[in-house]
Amino acid sequence: MFKRIPLISLVVYLMAWGLTAPATAQALLPYTLQLEPKQLEEQSLGLIQEAIALSRFQQSDLAIARAQLATQLAPKDYKPWFLLGSLQAEAQKWDQAIESLQRAKTLAAKANQAPVYFSIGSAYFQKGDYQGAASELQAGLQLQPDNPEALFDLGNTYYKLNRYPDAIAQYQKVVAKDPKFWAAINNIGLVKYEQGDVDGAIVEWRKAIAIDAKAAEPTLAIAIALYGKGQQTDGVATGIKAVNLDKRY
Repeated sequence: MFKRIPLISLVVYLMAWGLTAPATAQALLPYTLQLEPKQLEEQSLGLIQEAIALSRFQQSDLAIARAQLATQLAPKDYKPWFLLGSLQAEAQKWDQAIESLQRAKTLAAKANQAPVYFSIGSAYFQKGDYQGAASELQAGLQLQPDNPEALFDLGNTYYKLNRYPDAIAQYQKVVAKDPKFWAAINNIGLVKYEQGDVDGAIVEWRKAIAIDAKAAEPTLAIAIALYGKGQQTDGVATGIKAVNLDKRY
């Protein structure tokens, strides 16, 4: 199943917060230094930036350490907790990520909670707790109902729960908002295939390929479906095409 693994675009969130690194930001603070709350907040923002930079260079442990220190300097600010949870999720530390993100959700104003809900839902999904994922994603969509990525994630969650009609309904919402979101069309095909509608699935997969001719997953899905229908020659040829598009297959 094609699933978007929502890795937080930390740079985008940094820009959304309007943060700029203070000129005096330091990675580590001398233990004798006494700082006022405003200075602590500035140090925290500087550490957030450092954590983002380290994450971009795949220095996961160092990035998490910076984010943890940022939460200590500004424990009542949701942003460092959100960042920490996002970094922990990228490192596949699901329980820690959920704990940090839940803290961020508690601290965030309602207007900022939707992305936190979505991130918690993603972490639950990756952990395999699909009921937990559905609950968080549904709550986030109550606040931000037009988010196609979150709708897609909820569709994937319903798919894992074998709630196939609900999954298709979510994927259709995604396509209604973003007709180029071929992965949602691809997954409609997967649901139809699971329901035994092989021809209907192939139709959906061809729609996905019409949007992105380099999409390997629907191409491979068609190959498997054709082979299963007894069209071995076409199935193998299509499978080879999928492998040429993406060597991981």
